[in-house]
Amino acid sequence: MAEPLSDSQQLAWRTFIESSWALHTHLEDELRAQTGLSMNDYHVLVVLSEAPARRLRMGELAGRLWFSPSRVTYQISSMVKRGLVRKQPCPEDGRGQEAVLTDEGMAALESAAPLHLITVRDSFIDRLEPDELEVITRVFDKVRKN
Repeated sequence: MAEPLSDSQQLAWRTFIESSWALHTHLEDELRAQTGLSMNDYHVLVVLSEAPARRLRMGELAGRLWFSPSRVTYQISSMVKRGLVRKQPCPEDGRGQEAVLTDEGMAALESAAPLHLITVRDSFIDRLEPDELEVITRVFDKVRKN
């Protein structure tokens, strides 16, 4: 059985969970209201925009997004219907599928990015000192590697 959390560990855990949920909810609400995109949409668009030829195999995309294969399939299918991405066979082997960022998807990202940046700055970045941002980066890089 796991050892109970100390009071300070419990406080740190609850503060992290509650603030991260609140931040994510706020970012999601603002992004949707301003652009019609969800955070998942936005994250997919960013990752594909940074990929060579704006395309990735579905499995690789799932890994970069921290999504299960079924979740990335659902997400991409939703975005295909809106013209933000398209799905096509991988040219290397023809068996796998790739997600490809469309021109419409790139335009949606370019339109959304400045608005999202304002929310990210107002809600997170500008509330912290540079040394606090460094600590957060180090801490969550450790957590992400789990």
